[in-house]
Amino acid sequence: MRIVLVGPPGAGKGTQAAFLAKNLSIPHISTGDLFRANISQGTELGKQAKAYMDAGNLVPDEVTIGMAKDRMSQPDAENGFLLDGFPRNVSQAEALDETLKTEGMKLDAVLDLEVPEDEVVKRIAGRRVCRKDSSHVFHVTYSPAKQEGVCDVCGGELYQRDDDSEETVRKRLEVYHTQTEPIIDYYRAQGLVVTISALGKVDEVTKRAMDALSRESA
Repeated sequence: MRIVLVGPPGAGKGTQAAFLAKNLSIPHISTGDLFRANISQGTELGKQAKAYMDAGNLVPDEVTIGMAKDRMSQPDAENGFLLDGFPRNVSQAEALDETLKTEGMKLDAVLDLEVPEDEVVKRIAGRRVCRKDSSHVFHVTYSPAKQEGVCDVCGGELYQRDDDSEETVRKRLEVYHTQTEPIIDYYRAQGLVVTISALGKVDEVTKRAMDALSRESA
């Protein structure tokens, strides 16, 4: 299956993408991983992306599209892939369609993870990270530390990252609504969108997604 995963920040896209890709035996292709791989390997596209990122600018669509196109042509993506974080706007979606058409392929589904805005804010703004080890992550509501502000694992100080503040989260949501959400209508017009609720436990959401995708491919 060839799938695009969409949803607002805090919808759990990365977590779901990993589970779905494993269940469907297809590679999980995320924009972040594409950038990191190309930059670390010193590819021409990686050098271009790094120059823009170092200058604090957004990486242009054509660079992102080039990376995605190259990744989708790898042998492990022959039987499908799950795109996460790409396309992020309608022009990228159009470019993806053109790329797939050239290769005689098409998307099978666009999985839309739906989460109420207040829940997104609650999920992200409630995160607390350990200063000693950033892999130790807690949540004031869903997985609180035994002692407020202190990491259960190593005793380090727990803090809220700047990009997890409510103000920043709401700005990120605004960008999502303006830039990325329109791709849902773009794909809905092609009859590809499958919307599921991303509320509940991780395994419940995964099952919901797998059920929806199997109906779509039936």
